[in-house]
Amino acid sequence: MTDSALDRIQTARHRFFDQGDAPRGLVPASILRSWQRCAGLGLSENARPNVEPLPATALREVCQKYEELRRISLPEVRALYADAHATGSIVILTAPDGMILEALGSANFLDKAARVSLRPGVPWNENHTGTNAIGTAMIEGRAIEVRGPEHFFAPHRVLSCSAVPIIDPFGKIAGVLDLSGESSVHHTHALGMVRFAVDQIERRLFKRDFPNCRVLRVQRDAGLFGTAQEGILVFDGEHLVAANRHALGMLNLVRGDIGRREFSELFDARFESLQGEASLRDHLNKTIFVRSDETASRKPATTALARPVPIADSRIGSEPVFGAQLISELDRAERVLRAGMSVLLLGETGTGKEVFARELHRRIGGGRTPFVAVNCAGLPESLIESELFGYDEGAFTGAKRHGTKGLLREADGGVLFLDEIGDMPLAAQTRLLRVLQEREVAPLGGGKPVKVDFTVIAATNRNLSVGTLEQFRSDLFFRIAHYTVNLPALRAYPDRRGLIETFWARLAPDLATRLDAAALDLLAGYDWPGNLRQLTGTLRTLIALAGPGGGIGVQDLPAMFQGASSSPSAVAAGADPAIGAELCEITERAMRQALDKHAGNVSAAARSLGVSRSTLYRRLG
Repeated sequence: MTDSALDRIQTARHRFFDQGDAPRGLVPASILRSWQRCAGLGLSENARPNVEPLPATALREVCQKYEELRRISLPEVRALYADAHATGSIVILTAPDGMILEALGSANFLDKAARVSLRPGVPWNENHTGTNAIGTAMIEGRAIEVRGPEHFFAPHRVLSCSAVPIIDPFGKIAGVLDLSGESSVHHTHALGMVRFAVDQIERRLFKRDFPNCRVLRVQRDAGLFGTAQEGILVFDGEHLVAANRHALGMLNLVRGDIGRREFSELFDARFESLQGEASLRDHLNKTIFVRSDETASRKPATTALARPVPIADSRIGSEPVFGAQLISELDRAERVLRAGMSVLLLGETGTGKEVFARELHRRIGGGRTPFVAVNCAGLPESLIESELFGYDEGAFTGAKRHGTKGLLREADGGVLFLDEIGDMPLAAQTRLLRVLQEREVAPLGGGKPVKVDFTVIAATNRNLSVGTLEQFRSDLFFRIAHYTVNLPALRAYPDRRGLIETFWARLAPDLATRLDAAALDLLAGYDWPGNLRQLTGTLRTLIALAGPGGGIGVQDLPAMFQGASSSPSAVAAGADPAIGAELCEITERAMRQALDKHAGNVSAAARSLGVSRSTLYRRLG
């Protein structure tokens, strides 16, 4: 590290830790965001990290749990060390939670690293060890360098670290590979070496069976087929179930698209007619070469992995972004669920209730168990019972010939996510309560009850509590709300600017797409009534409009960001309150007219307006 770079970082530390300022431009944005997260956790930069290695027995159990990752990665760990040992570096492989599984390095450097607990069995996530390449790469979801004083804890300034997350075929972080050395030694190509090693590891992760699936290899240059930069896509039918980072980059997709995209959305060809090697046009209207891997038509070894449920929707684009408070809530909610109890999520539309629920599912089931999401506000009142509980043949007019088992039975062994639970009709509430009490489902039509075992996570954007809703059973409330989590609205986030920068980096990690400071200020100052869903949708649109290497300025933003906001917080900030009041009056008048038109049928009125029943209830009391 040059003296000027070191001086710049020291100046940034002084401004951040001593003056409470945000030293933008002096350190990378990812480092500043990490410092802010660590400060929010209450960590002290001058303290020595209080971490202890796992006991030998516990460490053996962890290593056994991640034996496949260790086995696949070990050749690259050894090769990377062979290339880097001359600089006295150490190669580290961690589990998805940052726990060190392997540490290979020179004896002299290991003596120094021991002072900062750089050894197997020690957690290197930000919660425990502050800003560091491993923990920060896990949160940012991309390659990260942390040099000397950029580490949050002062005792770690002796290190210079480069880390790259290892992404499995389903878009999830499987582990992290890191190369760490002394900060006084220049490590010019460290990050590039780690990237190359991770490419090889991720390529091996695709050498698993995908029976009944079709593997497609994609390249912009047909001469690059068979290289480490080859893109790989796996389709179950026409449904995208797995992809590597190179394929995602070529198609301008993100990891959250895995499990959500169809072949027809990506290419201008018929899936069933694709054979051998072909030149196609993709959804970006660019030429791409596609090779069908007929001999390796594969699928995950277990059916549960065939269609992995993405944790992040268009909300984030890859791994979810959780602040310190929500991580703490996740930890508590996970403990509640593991104890066999239920969790209720409260929050406005778009605040990430389903993202939160899917992350809990990932934690307790590893993505290998069912996750069945039920939108209680989206199901017609006349069909909600048959959809939830199933029915036997002949149970009612129009029933399927052989009946259906229902969503509750589909969730058996996994997680049942009841979204908008506050809008469930009373009749369905009564039957659901009986299921939760007796742990068995009786299909409509008098069929034999079937035992079920699932974890319940419920969510609503209504103020659901005892006595607040006349149309909700209090005994059911007590069954679903053993623990309640309140998810904040985006306008309540203390650092919207930093959050937007994080999302931008997640959604366009491989593009040199710039968001200038003035545009960022306008986005950060907006009220975001649609919360995280609206934010990430807007950022995706801006990235698509800019294209690779483009830029986004104030003139490129939609008009709503350049005029006065009519949201409640904007009114409080000085906008004309009459405008907001007038808009509310117009909205409520339209809702009442829709109710009159449909003779008081809330479901029909909501469908005609394109909103949920809960929105009508909330706005009209």
